[in-house]
Amino acid sequence: MIKKGLTFFGVLISLLSWSQDEGILIVAVDSTAVKIGQQIDYILQVKADSTAQVVFPEQPLFAPFELLEASPVDTLKTQSHYLFTKKYALIQFDSGDYFIPQQQVLINGFSKIADLVPLRVNTVVVDTIQQKLYDIKPLQEVEKNYEILIAQILWSLVLVLALFGIFYTYLFQKRRKELREKELPPFDRAIEELKALENERLSAQEEYKKYYSRLTDVVRRYLEEEAKIDALESTSEELLIKLELRKNAGTLDLDSKTLRSLRAVLQNADLVKFAKSMPEYRIASEDRKVVEHVVIETKEALPKPTEEELREKAAYQEYLAKKRRKEQWIWGLSGVGLISLFALVVSMLVYGYYPVRDTLLAYPTKGLISGDWVMSQYGTPPLKIETPDVLERFSREEKTIQQFGLGTFDSPFYIDLLFDFPPRDPQQAESPTTDPKQADLEKGQALVNSIISNFESKGAVNILMKNDAIDLPSGVPVAKIYGTLDYPKRGDSERVRCSFNALLFTFEEGTIILTMMYEKDDRYASEIEQRIINSIELIKEL
Repeated sequence: MIKKGLTFFGVLISLLSWSQDEGILIVAVDSTAVKIGQQIDYILQVKADSTAQVVFPEQPLFAPFELLEASPVDTLKTQSHYLFTKKYALIQFDSGDYFIPQQQVLINGFSKIADLVPLRVNTVVVDTIQQKLYDIKPLQEVEKNYEILIAQILWSLVLVLALFGIFYTYLFQKRRKELREKELPPFDRAIEELKALENERLSAQEEYKKYYSRLTDVVRRYLEEEAKIDALESTSEELLIKLELRKNAGTLDLDSKTLRSLRAVLQNADLVKFAKSMPEYRIASEDRKVVEHVVIETKEALPKPTEEELREKAAYQEYLAKKRRKEQWIWGLSGVGLISLFALVVSMLVYGYYPVRDTLLAYPTKGLISGDWVMSQYGTPPLKIETPDVLERFSREEKTIQQFGLGTFDSPFYIDLLFDFPPRDPQQAESPTTDPKQADLEKGQALVNSIISNFESKGAVNILMKNDAIDLPSGVPVAKIYGTLDYPKRGDSERVRCSFNALLFTFEEGTIILTMMYEKDDRYASEIEQRIINSIELIKEL
Protein backbone atom coordinates (compact mmCIF):
# COMPACT_ATOMS: atom_id res chain seq x y z
CA MET A 1 0.00 0.00 0.00
CA ILE A 2 2.91 2.38 0.75
CA LYS A 3 4.30 1.76 -2.74
CA LYS A 4 0.89 2.41 -4.29
CA GLY A 5 0.61 5.69 -2.37
CA LEU A 6 4.05 6.82 -3.45
CA THR A 7 3.30 5.99 -7.07
CA PHE A 8 0.03 7.92 -7.20
CA PHE A 9 1.64 10.81 -5.25
CA GLY A 10 4.27 10.98 -7.99
CA VAL A 11 1.49 11.08 -10.55
CA LEU A 12 -0.17 13.96 -8.67
CA ILE A 13 3.07 15.97 -8.46
CA SER A 14 3.56 15.47 -12.20
CA LEU A 15 0.04 16.70 -12.90
CA LEU A 16 0.74 19.95 -11.06
CA SER A 17 3.74 20.64 -13.31
CA TRP A 18 1.88 20.15 -16.59
CA SER A 19 1.69 22.93 -19.09
CA GLN A 20 -1.70 24.46 -19.81
CA ASP A 21 -1.11 24.85 -23.55
CA GLU A 22 -0.18 21.38 -24.81
CA GLY A 23 -1.32 17.79 -24.17
CA ILE A 24 0.88 15.81 -21.83
CA LEU A 25 0.97 12.00 -21.46
CA ILE A 26 1.90 10.26 -18.25
CA VAL A 27 2.05 6.56 -17.44
CA ALA A 28 1.80 4.87 -14.03
CA VAL A 29 1.30 1.47 -12.44
CA ASP A 30 -0.17 0.67 -9.04
CA SER A 31 2.99 -1.25 -8.07
CA THR A 32 6.42 -1.93 -9.53
CA ALA A 33 6.76 -5.28 -7.72
CA VAL A 34 4.02 -7.90 -7.78
CA LYS A 35 3.67 -11.62 -7.23
CA ILE A 36 2.99 -14.22 -9.88
CA GLY A 37 -0.67 -14.05 -10.93
CA GLN A 38 -1.30 -10.70 -9.21
CA GLN A 39 -3.25 -8.10 -11.17
CA ILE A 40 -1.36 -4.99 -12.32
CA ASP A 41 -3.20 -1.72 -13.00
CA TYR A 42 -1.52 0.14 -15.85
CA ILE A 43 -2.75 3.74 -16.29
CA LEU A 44 -2.39 6.10 -19.25
CA GLN A 45 -3.48 9.69 -18.48
CA VAL A 46 -3.56 12.70 -20.80
CA LYS A 47 -3.91 16.36 -19.73
CA ALA A 48 -5.21 18.44 -22.62
CA ASP A 49 -7.50 21.24 -23.64
CA SER A 50 -11.26 20.64 -23.80
CA THR A 51 -11.16 20.69 -27.61
CA ALA A 52 -8.35 18.12 -27.86
CA GLN A 53 -8.91 14.86 -29.73
CA VAL A 54 -7.36 12.01 -27.68
CA VAL A 55 -7.15 8.49 -29.16
CA PHE A 56 -5.88 5.64 -26.99
CA PRO A 57 -4.56 2.41 -28.66
CA GLU A 58 -7.47 0.22 -29.78
CA GLN A 59 -5.51 -3.05 -29.67
CA PRO A 60 -2.68 -2.45 -27.21
CA LEU A 61 0.12 -5.02 -27.04
CA PHE A 62 1.53 -5.70 -23.58
CA ALA A 63 3.56 -8.87 -24.32
CA PRO A 64 4.89 -10.65 -22.35
CA PHE A 65 2.02 -9.54 -20.08
CA GLU A 66 -1.54 -10.73 -20.67
CA LEU A 67 -4.34 -8.18 -20.92
CA LEU A 68 -7.23 -9.02 -18.61
CA GLU A 69 -9.44 -5.97 -19.04
CA ALA A 70 -9.43 -2.50 -20.58
CA SER A 71 -11.69 0.02 -18.86
CA PRO A 72 -13.52 2.81 -20.74
CA VAL A 73 -11.91 6.22 -21.00
CA ASP A 74 -12.63 8.35 -17.92
CA THR A 75 -12.86 12.11 -18.56
CA LEU A 76 -12.45 14.56 -15.68
CA LYS A 77 -12.98 18.31 -16.11
CA THR A 78 -10.94 20.76 -14.02
CA GLN A 79 -10.91 24.56 -14.05
CA SER A 80 -8.56 24.96 -17.00
CA HIS A 81 -8.18 21.54 -18.68
CA TYR A 82 -9.47 17.99 -19.08
CA LEU A 83 -7.96 14.73 -17.76
CA PHE A 84 -8.42 11.68 -20.01
CA THR A 85 -7.64 8.43 -18.16
CA LYS A 86 -7.45 4.87 -19.56
CA LYS A 87 -6.82 1.91 -17.24
CA TYR A 88 -5.63 -1.60 -18.25
CA ALA A 89 -5.57 -4.69 -16.02
CA LEU A 90 -2.50 -6.87 -16.73
CA ILE A 91 -1.19 -10.17 -15.36
CA GLN A 92 1.98 -12.30 -15.62
CA PHE A 93 2.51 -15.91 -14.56
CA ASP A 94 6.32 -16.11 -14.91
CA SER A 95 8.69 -14.57 -12.41
CA GLY A 96 11.46 -12.21 -13.48
CA ASP A 97 12.28 -8.61 -14.38
CA TYR A 98 10.20 -7.14 -17.19
CA PHE A 99 9.38 -3.92 -19.00
CA ILE A 100 5.81 -3.02 -19.85
CA PRO A 101 6.01 -2.11 -23.56
CA GLN A 102 5.62 1.49 -24.67
CA GLN A 103 2.14 2.53 -25.78
CA GLN A 104 1.21 5.16 -28.35
CA VAL A 105 -1.51 7.78 -27.77
CA LEU A 106 -2.64 10.27 -30.41
CA ILE A 107 -3.37 13.86 -29.24
CA ASN A 108 -4.76 16.08 -31.97
CA GLY A 109 -3.16 13.77 -34.52
CA PHE A 110 0.29 13.96 -32.89
CA SER A 111 1.85 10.81 -31.44
CA LYS A 112 2.83 10.58 -27.79
CA ILE A 113 4.87 7.54 -26.66
CA ALA A 114 4.66 6.37 -23.08
CA ASP A 115 7.86 5.54 -21.20
CA LEU A 116 9.00 1.99 -20.51
CA VAL A 117 7.84 0.88 -17.06
CA PRO A 118 10.13 -1.60 -15.22
CA LEU A 119 8.33 -4.26 -13.25
CA ARG A 120 9.44 -7.10 -11.00
CA VAL A 121 7.35 -10.29 -10.78
CA ASN A 122 8.26 -12.26 -7.65
CA THR A 123 7.64 -15.90 -6.94
CA VAL A 124 5.30 -16.96 -4.18
CA VAL A 125 7.23 -18.10 -1.13
CA VAL A 126 6.00 -21.47 0.15
CA ASP A 127 6.26 -22.23 3.85
CA THR A 128 7.61 -25.79 3.79
CA ILE A 129 7.28 -26.13 7.55
CA GLN A 130 3.60 -25.31 7.99
CA GLN A 131 2.46 -26.22 4.47
CA LYS A 132 2.26 -29.91 3.66
CA LEU A 133 3.94 -31.01 0.44
CA TYR A 134 2.77 -33.86 -1.74
CA ASP A 135 4.38 -35.85 -4.50
CA ILE A 136 3.47 -35.13 -8.10
CA LYS A 137 0.68 -37.38 -9.24
CA PRO A 138 1.74 -40.05 -11.72
CA LEU A 139 0.65 -39.94 -15.33
CA GLN A 140 -2.70 -41.51 -16.04
CA GLU A 141 -3.19 -43.67 -19.07
CA VAL A 142 -5.76 -42.39 -21.53
CA GLU A 143 -8.54 -44.87 -22.10
CA LYS A 144 -8.89 -44.08 -25.80
CA ASN A 145 -5.59 -44.74 -27.56
CA TYR A 146 -6.19 -44.08 -31.23
CA GLU A 147 -2.81 -45.51 -32.28
CA ILE A 148 -3.68 -48.88 -30.74
CA LEU A 149 -7.16 -48.68 -32.27
CA ILE A 150 -5.73 -47.90 -35.71
CA ALA A 151 -3.22 -50.76 -35.36
CA GLN A 152 -6.02 -53.18 -34.48
CA ILE A 153 -8.04 -52.04 -37.48
CA LEU A 154 -5.02 -52.43 -39.76
CA TRP A 155 -4.26 -55.95 -38.49
CA SER A 156 -7.89 -56.87 -39.07
CA LEU A 157 -7.63 -55.51 -42.60
CA VAL A 158 -4.47 -57.58 -43.18
CA LEU A 159 -6.30 -60.75 -42.12
CA VAL A 160 -9.35 -59.92 -44.24
CA LEU A 161 -7.22 -59.03 -47.26
CA ALA A 162 -5.16 -62.21 -46.90
CA LEU A 163 -8.29 -64.39 -46.82
CA PHE A 164 -9.83 -62.43 -49.66
CA GLY A 165 -6.59 -62.78 -51.64
CA ILE A 166 -6.65 -66.56 -51.27
CA PHE A 167 -10.29 -66.68 -52.31
CA TYR A 168 -9.60 -64.29 -55.18
CA THR A 169 -6.72 -66.40 -56.45
CA TYR A 170 -8.90 -69.52 -56.37
CA LEU A 171 -11.69 -67.80 -58.31
CA PHE A 172 -9.22 -66.30 -60.77
CA GLN A 173 -7.63 -69.66 -61.56
CA LYS A 174 -11.01 -71.34 -61.82
CA ARG A 175 -12.38 -68.66 -64.13
CA ARG A 176 -9.22 -68.72 -66.20
CA LYS A 177 -9.57 -72.45 -66.69
CA GLU A 178 -13.21 -72.07 -67.69
CA LEU A 179 -12.42 -69.41 -70.28
CA ARG A 180 -9.59 -71.46 -71.67
CA GLU A 181 -11.84 -74.48 -72.01
CA LYS A 182 -14.48 -72.40 -73.78
CA GLU A 183 -11.96 -71.20 -76.33
CA LEU A 184 -10.81 -74.73 -77.17
CA PRO A 185 -12.71 -76.51 -79.98
CA PRO A 186 -14.97 -79.35 -78.70
CA PHE A 187 -12.70 -82.07 -80.12
CA ASP A 188 -9.50 -80.63 -78.57
CA ARG A 189 -11.24 -80.09 -75.24
CA ALA A 190 -12.57 -83.68 -75.22
CA ILE A 191 -9.14 -85.15 -76.03
CA GLU A 192 -7.51 -82.98 -73.30
CA GLU A 193 -10.03 -84.12 -70.70
CA LEU A 194 -9.49 -87.76 -71.69
CA LYS A 195 -5.72 -87.32 -71.37
CA ALA A 196 -6.28 -85.95 -67.85
CA LEU A 197 -8.30 -89.11 -66.96
CA GLU A 198 -5.40 -91.26 -68.14
CA ASN A 199 -3.34 -90.13 -65.10
CA GLU A 200 -6.05 -91.03 -62.57
CA ARG A 201 -5.17 -93.74 -60.01
CA LEU A 202 -8.36 -95.50 -58.83
CA SER A 203 -8.73 -97.52 -55.63
CA ALA A 204 -12.07 -96.82 -53.93
CA GLN A 205 -15.57 -97.18 -55.36
CA GLU A 206 -16.23 -93.44 -55.00
CA GLU A 207 -13.17 -92.73 -57.16
CA TYR A 208 -14.48 -95.11 -59.84
CA LYS A 209 -17.86 -93.37 -59.71
CA LYS A 210 -16.28 -89.94 -60.31
CA TYR A 211 -14.07 -91.40 -63.03
CA TYR A 212 -16.95 -92.88 -65.04
CA SER A 213 -19.07 -89.76 -64.51
CA ARG A 214 -16.36 -87.59 -66.06
CA LEU A 215 -15.75 -90.18 -68.80
CA THR A 216 -19.38 -90.32 -69.94
CA ASP A 217 -19.74 -86.51 -69.62
CA VAL A 218 -16.86 -86.07 -72.07
CA VAL A 219 -18.45 -88.20 -74.79
CA ARG A 220 -21.96 -86.85 -74.19
CA ARG A 221 -20.83 -83.20 -74.34
CA TYR A 222 -18.81 -83.81 -77.47
CA LEU A 223 -21.70 -85.55 -79.25
CA GLU A 224 -24.04 -82.70 -78.28
CA GLU A 225 -21.68 -79.92 -79.41
CA GLU A 226 -20.31 -81.49 -82.58
CA ALA A 227 -22.94 -84.03 -83.70
CA LYS A 228 -25.86 -81.89 -82.46
CA ILE A 229 -27.35 -84.86 -80.57
CA ASP A 230 -29.33 -84.24 -77.36
CA ALA A 231 -26.94 -86.39 -75.35
CA LEU A 232 -26.64 -84.70 -71.94
CA GLU A 233 -30.32 -85.12 -71.09
CA SER A 234 -30.64 -88.67 -72.51
CA THR A 235 -30.24 -92.00 -70.77
CA SER A 236 -27.63 -94.44 -72.02
CA GLU A 237 -30.17 -96.44 -73.99
CA GLU A 238 -31.76 -93.29 -75.49
CA LEU A 239 -28.34 -92.02 -76.56
CA LEU A 240 -27.51 -95.31 -78.32
CA ILE A 241 -30.87 -95.28 -80.13
CA LYS A 242 -30.23 -91.72 -81.36
CA LEU A 243 -26.80 -92.75 -82.67
CA GLU A 244 -28.35 -95.75 -84.49
CA LEU A 245 -30.93 -93.51 -86.11
CA ARG A 246 -28.26 -91.04 -87.26
CA LYS A 247 -26.21 -93.96 -88.64
CA ASN A 248 -29.18 -95.40 -90.53
CA ALA A 249 -30.01 -91.94 -91.88
CA GLY A 250 -26.45 -91.60 -93.19
CA THR A 251 -25.73 -88.35 -91.31
CA LEU A 252 -23.27 -89.99 -88.90
CA ASP A 253 -21.37 -92.92 -90.37
CA LEU A 254 -20.17 -94.77 -87.25
CA ASP A 255 -18.89 -98.33 -87.30
CA SER A 256 -21.19 -100.94 -85.71
CA LYS A 257 -18.27 -102.23 -83.64
CA THR A 258 -17.70 -98.74 -82.27
CA LEU A 259 -21.35 -98.46 -81.22
CA ARG A 260 -21.15 -101.86 -79.47
CA SER A 261 -18.02 -100.75 -77.62
CA LEU A 262 -19.72 -97.48 -76.58
CA ARG A 263 -22.73 -99.49 -75.34
CA ALA A 264 -20.42 -101.58 -73.15
CA VAL A 265 -18.79 -98.43 -71.71
CA LEU A 266 -22.15 -96.84 -70.91
CA GLN A 267 -23.36 -100.05 -69.25
CA ASN A 268 -20.21 -100.23 -67.10
CA ALA A 269 -20.70 -96.59 -66.16
CA ASP A 270 -24.32 -97.20 -65.12
CA LEU A 271 -23.27 -100.18 -63.00
CA VAL A 272 -20.58 -98.14 -61.25
CA LYS A 273 -22.77 -95.07 -60.68
CA PHE A 274 -26.03 -96.75 -59.70
CA ALA A 275 -25.15 -100.31 -58.61
CA LYS A 276 -21.90 -99.36 -56.84
CA SER A 277 -19.92 -101.78 -58.96
CA MET A 278 -16.11 -101.55 -58.88
CA PRO A 279 -14.49 -102.99 -62.04
CA GLU A 280 -10.81 -103.71 -62.47
CA TYR A 281 -8.53 -100.82 -63.21
CA ARG A 282 -7.65 -102.46 -66.55
CA ILE A 283 -11.30 -102.33 -67.64
CA ALA A 284 -11.60 -98.66 -66.65
CA SER A 285 -8.50 -97.86 -68.70
CA GLU A 286 -9.86 -99.76 -71.70
CA ASP A 287 -13.18 -97.91 -71.45
CA ARG A 288 -11.29 -94.58 -71.60
CA LYS A 289 -9.59 -95.70 -74.81
CA VAL A 290 -12.95 -96.75 -76.25
CA VAL A 291 -14.41 -93.28 -75.55
CA GLU A 292 -11.36 -91.63 -77.11
CA HIS A 293 -11.81 -93.81 -80.23
CA VAL A 294 -15.54 -92.87 -80.36
CA VAL A 295 -14.64 -89.16 -80.24
CA ILE A 296 -12.02 -89.50 -82.99
CA GLU A 297 -14.28 -91.60 -85.23
CA THR A 298 -17.20 -89.20 -84.68
CA LYS A 299 -15.06 -86.28 -85.79
CA GLU A 300 -14.04 -88.17 -88.91
CA ALA A 301 -17.64 -89.24 -89.64
CA LEU A 302 -19.06 -85.74 -89.41
CA PRO A 303 -19.60 -83.94 -92.71
CA LYS A 304 -17.26 -81.05 -93.45
CA PRO A 305 -18.67 -77.69 -92.29
CA THR A 306 -19.83 -75.18 -94.86
CA GLU A 307 -18.17 -71.81 -95.35
CA GLU A 308 -21.00 -70.11 -93.45
CA GLU A 309 -20.53 -72.48 -90.49
CA LEU A 310 -16.80 -71.85 -90.52
CA ARG A 311 -17.38 -68.07 -90.48
CA GLU A 312 -19.84 -68.39 -87.61
CA LYS A 313 -17.40 -70.60 -85.74
CA ALA A 314 -14.53 -68.15 -86.31
CA ALA A 315 -16.71 -65.23 -85.21
CA TYR A 316 -17.69 -67.11 -82.06
CA GLN A 317 -14.07 -67.94 -81.28
CA GLU A 318 -13.13 -64.29 -81.76
CA TYR A 319 -15.96 -63.25 -79.44
CA LEU A 320 -14.73 -65.70 -76.82
CA ALA A 321 -11.16 -64.40 -77.18
CA LYS A 322 -12.28 -60.77 -76.67
CA LYS A 323 -14.38 -61.76 -73.70
CA ARG A 324 -11.44 -63.60 -72.22
CA ARG A 325 -9.10 -60.62 -72.69
CA LYS A 326 -11.65 -58.29 -71.12
CA GLU A 327 -12.13 -60.52 -68.11
CA GLN A 328 -8.35 -60.90 -67.77
CA TRP A 329 -8.02 -57.11 -67.65
CA ILE A 330 -10.73 -56.91 -65.00
CA TRP A 331 -9.23 -59.67 -62.92
CA GLY A 332 -5.73 -58.27 -63.38
CA LEU A 333 -6.64 -54.74 -62.33
CA SER A 334 -8.58 -56.12 -59.39
CA GLY A 335 -5.53 -58.13 -58.39
CA VAL A 336 -3.26 -55.09 -58.64
CA GLY A 337 -5.70 -53.10 -56.52
CA LEU A 338 -5.85 -55.87 -53.94
CA ILE A 339 -2.05 -56.15 -53.77
CA SER A 340 -1.69 -52.36 -53.54
CA LEU A 341 -4.20 -52.17 -50.71
CA PHE A 342 -2.44 -55.00 -48.91
CA ALA A 343 0.94 -53.29 -49.34
CA LEU A 344 -0.54 -50.01 -48.09
CA VAL A 345 -1.93 -51.61 -44.94
CA VAL A 346 1.36 -53.41 -44.23
CA SER A 347 3.29 -50.15 -44.75
CA MET A 348 1.03 -48.39 -42.24
CA LEU A 349 1.70 -51.16 -39.73
CA VAL A 350 5.47 -50.89 -40.24
CA TYR A 351 5.94 -47.11 -40.57
CA GLY A 352 2.78 -45.79 -38.90
CA TYR A 353 -0.60 -44.63 -40.18
CA TYR A 354 0.04 -40.88 -40.33
CA PRO A 355 3.53 -40.99 -41.98
CA VAL A 356 2.26 -43.21 -44.81
CA ARG A 357 -0.97 -41.25 -45.25
CA ASP A 358 0.80 -37.88 -45.21
CA THR A 359 3.41 -39.14 -47.70
CA LEU A 360 0.72 -40.25 -50.15
CA LEU A 361 -1.29 -37.04 -49.70
CA ALA A 362 1.85 -34.86 -50.04
CA TYR A 363 1.53 -33.25 -46.60
CA PRO A 364 3.68 -30.08 -46.94
CA THR A 365 5.90 -30.39 -43.88
CA LYS A 366 6.21 -34.17 -44.35
CA GLY A 367 7.95 -33.45 -47.64
CA LEU A 368 10.23 -30.95 -45.92
CA ILE A 369 11.36 -33.28 -43.16
CA SER A 370 11.79 -36.25 -45.53
CA GLY A 371 13.72 -34.32 -48.18
CA ASP A 372 17.44 -33.67 -48.55
CA TRP A 373 18.51 -31.03 -46.04
CA VAL A 374 21.25 -28.48 -46.66
CA MET A 375 24.01 -27.51 -44.21
CA SER A 376 25.39 -24.06 -44.95
CA GLN A 377 26.86 -20.89 -43.43
CA TYR A 378 25.20 -17.47 -43.51
CA GLY A 379 26.03 -13.89 -42.56
CA THR A 380 28.81 -12.28 -40.56
CA PRO A 381 29.76 -13.55 -38.05
CA PRO A 382 29.03 -16.81 -39.90
CA LEU A 383 26.25 -18.98 -38.52
CA LYS A 384 26.24 -22.64 -39.54
CA ILE A 385 22.73 -24.09 -39.80
CA GLU A 386 20.94 -27.04 -41.45
CA THR A 387 17.64 -26.29 -43.21
CA PRO A 388 15.22 -28.16 -45.53
CA ASP A 389 16.42 -25.94 -48.39
CA VAL A 390 18.99 -23.22 -48.99
CA LEU A 391 17.97 -19.92 -47.42
CA GLU A 392 17.40 -17.14 -49.94
CA ARG A 393 19.22 -13.85 -49.45
CA PHE A 394 17.03 -10.71 -49.38
CA SER A 395 18.22 -7.23 -50.23
CA ARG A 396 17.65 -4.57 -47.57
CA GLU A 397 17.92 -0.80 -47.73
CA GLU A 398 19.96 -0.86 -44.54
CA LYS A 399 23.43 -1.91 -45.63
CA THR A 400 24.29 -3.09 -42.13
CA ILE A 401 21.46 -5.67 -42.11
CA GLN A 402 21.77 -9.09 -43.79
CA GLN A 403 18.60 -11.14 -44.16
CA PHE A 404 18.07 -14.73 -45.31
CA GLY A 405 14.82 -16.65 -45.43
CA LEU A 406 12.80 -19.63 -46.58
CA GLY A 407 9.15 -19.21 -47.58
CA THR A 408 6.68 -16.60 -46.35
CA PHE A 409 4.15 -16.34 -43.55
CA ASP A 410 1.74 -18.25 -45.84
CA SER A 411 4.19 -21.15 -46.24
CA PRO A 412 3.87 -24.37 -44.20
CA PHE A 413 7.17 -23.54 -42.47
CA TYR A 414 8.69 -20.05 -42.39
CA ILE A 415 12.34 -19.29 -41.58
CA ASP A 416 13.87 -15.82 -41.23
CA LEU A 417 17.54 -15.26 -40.36
CA LEU A 418 18.53 -11.64 -39.64
CA PHE A 419 22.00 -10.20 -38.97
CA ASP A 420 21.89 -6.65 -37.56
CA PHE A 421 25.33 -5.18 -36.82
CA PRO A 422 25.13 -1.36 -37.03
CA PRO A 423 28.33 0.72 -37.04
CA ARG A 424 29.41 1.74 -33.54
CA ASP A 425 29.73 5.38 -32.44
CA PRO A 426 33.30 5.84 -31.07
CA GLN A 427 32.30 8.68 -28.78
CA GLN A 428 29.40 6.72 -27.30
CA ALA A 429 31.64 3.70 -26.80
CA GLU A 430 34.29 5.76 -24.97
CA SER A 431 31.89 7.55 -22.60
CA PRO A 432 28.90 5.43 -21.69
CA THR A 433 26.18 7.44 -19.97
CA THR A 434 23.76 4.65 -19.02
CA ASP A 435 23.94 1.71 -16.70
CA PRO A 436 25.08 -1.44 -18.63
CA LYS A 437 22.37 -3.58 -17.05
CA GLN A 438 19.70 -1.02 -17.89
CA ALA A 439 21.07 -0.77 -21.43
CA ASP A 440 20.86 -4.57 -21.87
CA LEU A 441 17.28 -4.59 -20.67
CA GLU A 442 16.31 -1.81 -23.03
CA LYS A 443 18.10 -3.54 -25.89
CA GLY A 444 16.31 -6.80 -25.15
CA GLN A 445 12.95 -5.04 -25.01
CA ALA A 446 13.71 -3.32 -28.31
CA LEU A 447 14.44 -6.69 -29.92
CA VAL A 448 11.17 -8.11 -28.59
CA ASN A 449 9.30 -5.10 -29.92
CA SER A 450 10.94 -5.54 -33.32
CA ILE A 451 9.78 -9.16 -33.47
CA ILE A 452 6.26 -8.19 -32.48
CA SER A 453 6.23 -5.33 -34.98
CA ASN A 454 7.29 -7.71 -37.73
CA PHE A 455 4.38 -10.04 -36.93
CA GLU A 456 1.89 -7.19 -36.70
CA SER A 457 3.04 -5.71 -40.00
CA LYS A 458 2.10 -9.01 -41.67
CA GLY A 459 -1.40 -8.96 -40.13
CA ALA A 460 -0.90 -11.19 -37.09
CA VAL A 461 -3.10 -10.62 -34.04
CA ASN A 462 -3.62 -12.19 -30.60
CA ILE A 463 0.12 -12.53 -30.05
CA LEU A 464 0.96 -14.40 -26.84
CA MET A 465 4.66 -14.40 -26.04
CA LYS A 466 7.02 -15.96 -23.51
CA ASN A 467 10.78 -15.70 -23.10
CA ASP A 468 13.49 -17.96 -21.78
CA ALA A 469 17.26 -18.39 -21.79
CA ILE A 470 18.61 -21.67 -23.16
CA ASP A 471 21.87 -23.25 -24.25
CA LEU A 472 22.02 -24.78 -27.73
CA PRO A 473 23.47 -28.29 -28.21
CA SER A 474 26.60 -26.55 -29.54
CA GLY A 475 26.93 -24.76 -26.18
CA VAL A 476 25.96 -21.27 -27.39
CA PRO A 477 23.68 -19.39 -24.93
CA VAL A 478 20.72 -17.67 -26.58
CA ALA A 479 17.54 -15.87 -25.58
CA LYS A 480 14.39 -17.67 -26.69
CA ILE A 481 11.18 -15.79 -27.52
CA TYR A 482 8.28 -18.12 -28.29
CA GLY A 483 4.51 -18.18 -28.30
CA THR A 484 1.44 -18.25 -30.53
CA LEU A 485 -0.42 -15.87 -32.83
CA ASP A 486 -3.35 -15.77 -35.25
CA TYR A 487 -2.41 -15.15 -38.88
CA PRO A 488 -4.71 -14.74 -41.94
CA LYS A 489 -3.12 -17.29 -44.26
CA ARG A 490 -3.92 -17.03 -47.94
CA GLY A 491 -6.74 -19.36 -48.96
CA ASP A 492 -8.18 -19.74 -45.45
CA SER A 493 -11.44 -18.04 -44.54
CA GLU A 494 -10.42 -17.68 -40.89
CA ARG A 495 -7.19 -16.82 -39.14
CA VAL A 496 -4.91 -19.78 -38.47
CA ARG A 497 -3.40 -20.36 -35.05
CA CYS A 498 0.37 -20.50 -35.48
CA SER A 499 3.38 -21.12 -33.23
CA PHE A 500 6.58 -19.10 -33.50
CA ASN A 501 10.05 -19.35 -32.03
CA ALA A 502 12.73 -16.67 -32.18
CA LEU A 503 16.34 -17.25 -31.05
CA LEU A 504 18.36 -14.11 -30.23
CA PHE A 505 22.16 -14.12 -30.38
CA THR A 506 23.24 -10.84 -28.79
CA PHE A 507 26.72 -9.31 -29.04
CA GLU A 508 28.15 -5.94 -28.20
CA GLU A 509 28.38 -5.18 -31.91
CA GLY A 510 24.89 -6.37 -32.89
CA THR A 511 22.33 -9.14 -32.94
CA ILE A 512 21.44 -12.31 -34.86
CA ILE A 513 17.74 -13.25 -34.85
CA LEU A 514 16.47 -16.62 -36.13
CA THR A 515 12.65 -16.71 -36.41
CA MET A 516 10.55 -19.76 -37.30
CA MET A 517 6.76 -19.93 -37.67
CA TYR A 518 4.35 -22.76 -38.52
CA GLU A 519 0.79 -23.90 -37.89
CA LYS A 520 0.32 -24.96 -34.28
CA ASP A 521 -1.40 -28.26 -35.12
CA ASP A 522 1.19 -29.33 -37.70
CA ARG A 523 2.44 -32.86 -36.93
CA TYR A 524 5.97 -32.44 -38.27
CA ALA A 525 6.79 -28.75 -37.82
CA SER A 526 8.05 -29.09 -34.24
CA GLU A 527 10.40 -31.88 -35.36
CA ILE A 528 11.70 -29.65 -38.18
CA GLU A 529 12.17 -26.79 -35.71
CA GLN A 530 14.11 -28.95 -33.25
CA ARG A 531 16.36 -30.34 -35.99
CA ILE A 532 17.20 -26.81 -37.12
CA ILE A 533 17.95 -25.69 -33.56
CA ASN A 534 20.16 -28.72 -32.90
CA SER A 535 22.22 -27.97 -36.01
CA ILE A 536 23.02 -24.32 -35.14
CA GLU A 537 26.69 -23.59 -34.67
CA LEU A 538 28.26 -20.15 -34.34
CA ILE A 539 31.52 -20.03 -36.29
CA LYS A 540 34.05 -17.93 -34.40
CA GLU A 541 36.14 -15.67 -36.55
CA LEU A 542 39.89 -16.20 -36.46
